Amino acid sequence: MAQVVFSTWGRNIVDNRNISGEPTAASFKLPVAFDGTRPLRSFMGWDGLILFDKDVDVPAMTAEYMKRVQTLFCCGRCTPGKKGTKVLMDLLQNVLEGKATPADLDSVADLTDVLQHCKCTLCQSATTPVLDAVTHFRDDFLAYLNGTRTPKPASYIHKLTAPCMDKCPSHIDIPAYIEAIKNYQFGDSLATIRNHMPLPAVCGRVCPHPCETACRRKNVDDAINIMVLKRSASDYEWMHKLQPPMQPKPAKSKTVGIVGAGPAGLAAAYYLALEGYRSTIYETLPEGFGGGMIAVGIPAYRMPRHLLQRDIDIIQSMGVEIVYNCRIGKDITLPELKKKHDAVFLAPGAHRSKPMGVEGEDKGYKGFLTGGIDFLREAYMGKPTGMGKKVCVVGGGNTAIDCVRVALREGAEVSTLLYRRSRKEMPADVWEVDGAEEEGVTFEFQVLPTKIVVDANEQVTGVECVRMAMGEPDASGRRRPEPVPGSEFIVECDTVIPAIGQDPDLSFIPSDMGIDITKWNTVVTKALPLKDAAGKSLKDGMGNDLSRSLITDCDGVFAGGDAEIGPLTVVACVGNAHRAASVIQRWLEEGSAYLTEEDIFEDLLTYLGVYDKNEQVACLDSVSRSNQKEVHGKERASFKNYSEVELGFPDSTAQREADRCLRCYRVALVTV
Repeated sequence: MAQVVFSTWGRNIVDNRNISGEPTAASFKLPVAFDGTRPLRSFMGWDGLILFDKDVDVPAMTAEYMKRVQTLFCCGRCTPGKKGTKVLMDLLQNVLEGKATPADLDSVADLTDVLQHCKCTLCQSATTPVLDAVTHFRDDFLAYLNGTRTPKPASYIHKLTAPCMDKCPSHIDIPAYIEAIKNYQFGDSLATIRNHMPLPAVCGRVCPHPCETACRRKNVDDAINIMVLKRSASDYEWMHKLQPPMQPKPAKSKTVGIVGAGPAGLAAAYYLALEGYRSTIYETLPEGFGGGMIAVGIPAYRMPRHLLQRDIDIIQSMGVEIVYNCRIGKDITLPELKKKHDAVFLAPGAHRSKPMGVEGEDKGYKGFLTGGIDFLREAYMGKPTGMGKKVCVVGGGNTAIDCVRVALREGAEVSTLLYRRSRKEMPADVWEVDGAEEEGVTFEFQVLPTKIVVDANEQVTGVECVRMAMGEPDASGRRRPEPVPGSEFIVECDTVIPAIGQDPDLSFIPSDMGIDITKWNTVVTKALPLKDAAGKSLKDGMGNDLSRSLITDCDGVFAGGDAEIGPLTVVACVGNAHRAASVIQRWLEEGSAYLTEEDIFEDLLTYLGVYDKNEQVACLDSVSRSNQKEVHGKERASFKNYSEVELGFPDSTAQREADRCLRCYRVALVTV
């Protein structure tokens, strides 16, 4: 089954149907079995078709594909799409019934040309595999016409996607919510967003928007400003004092206990509440600090606290309870939590800073702070941070950037960031680095701290560093930085803040509960046995097994967010938790935790990839991208000035930006 029988995927023809010698080698990022059990016989989608089984009934598959495109997904808003897909669907059905003619098959190419004039790309792209099938399997179609063939029983599964939807970790229906904004239907837009993202005000501000890296508009001029359009829909509701329309289903008897009121915990509680399941979230931080890492790890100049609290209030209004000042393992144990609730979801976040591994960091020196996350938390809570006037932050991610920017707002005269690689290689978002530079942060690139320097009173006076030169690529593909002998120097400072990464604190999980922890300090959850043609397990972009059910080996205990996938982003945690909520619901109702066919198909499409950066995208004209206005100047980082820096879109600008969207839906179908 791993051998490719035939393929037109990527516009490359691989035909191993009638060969006598060595078959043409071809491989695709697809598993040999759809769900680890049922063989994947064929794949049909926007870029062609792939056959792994020579006995697949291609005409029947093609007819079913077009039937689902036309009846389930064609919007009917343009004549070519509405009429053309109907004609094509009827034609293929007539083939199966023996009512068509060879001339009808010849008309498929003409219909394909007509459908290229659709207003969006769903119907356009759907004709690609249909024309491929009719062109390369004409004899099979003719066999239906002369009555020598009848349809074979087969099982088909379909999935709607888009390059941006696929790249979004929460798989928000981005084209739909943008289309609504284009029509000034901000309420409909926000409703679509909330189907997959219950923290729209948050994600409309702090999301690193990976969706924009897969925007086909980028192949024309520049990506749609997807993140800010999400903010536009959310801001419209609160600015117009509108009441959110969501209503939970009647309350059910079973309850869920959730560890952590961060994005994963809040999202899981929201989606469970919609289905009538009451959740209680147990949060270590005091009341007023809901949101986990959003609240204490993302500064208010990026995420205004009143808007974060509004998102939380909306979730609580659905019947969700948050118990603050409650540390699991101290105030209540995990076994007690499991006994109290019918299911438990572990989402404690990653609040523990990683050590730097430099000489002197464990000596308790004055001015050496425990970590970037701790510094940000203390600053937000109004507690003494231990910061002096000359601050050095070590790291290259968004947390490190937040630290150097917050240091200025907390009164630092000099705020310096030390990073061992180049600016181009920083994992922090480019716009955050630019913002730090505008506010007066200084940078030392390609330097590695090696020792904390102190005076006789054990007060930090500097950081000894060594210059780094870029060597050969490491396992991540980035060039490995190597120390330059004799290049040691000292950066003067009175405060050092390590911000090189975070870990979840999972010490509250008893060793006798059967919950395994990885070497990366994340909770192990069960995954489907998905393997490729070489027998290797499929992995997601973070190295985790693909298609995890998010249930641990302890029945009734699930895990998600940073504690399951590792420290990532708000949108990744929400997407992970949304799936967990669905799995928990099935566990509560059916006694079984499993992934649906749609869940699995979603993962397979992400693994295969939907966006093609080399695709030639036709567009009538080029319209420049709109960007939100900002407060500029160093004064925005003045003492205690946490006012929001980015200002969002006026409604008219949002509508104009939404109008740039190409509505790039695609439909995929597999035979299993």
